[in-house]
Amino acid sequence: MLEVTAFVWMWNPGKGSWHFLTIPPEQAVEIKLQSVGMRGGFGSVKVSVQIGQTRWQTSVFPDRKTGGYILPIKADVRRREDIAAGDEVTLTLDLA
Repeated sequence: MLEVTAFVWMWNPGKGSWHFLTIPPEQAVEIKLQSVGMRGGFGSVKVSVQIGQTRWQTSVFPDRKTGGYILPIKADVRRREDIAAGDEVTLTLDLA
């Protein structure tokens, strides 16, 4: 299990925008080590994530700019946990 605290950011602000959180490179190393042979398309890794009381299954994607991973945060999760772009959140992440 990995605990991450980071800021939520938005890609393509406006209608249909996507919200993400970047897992820093120093924590991404653990994902890279544990996911050998488990990676999917574009280097994605299936994970189980929990923010507050909300747990869901998704994938993280390598971020070439930072060397970390990008985690998409679904609208339903943002509503349940009252999360918006610019918020700092703490989550736990397990490889699925």
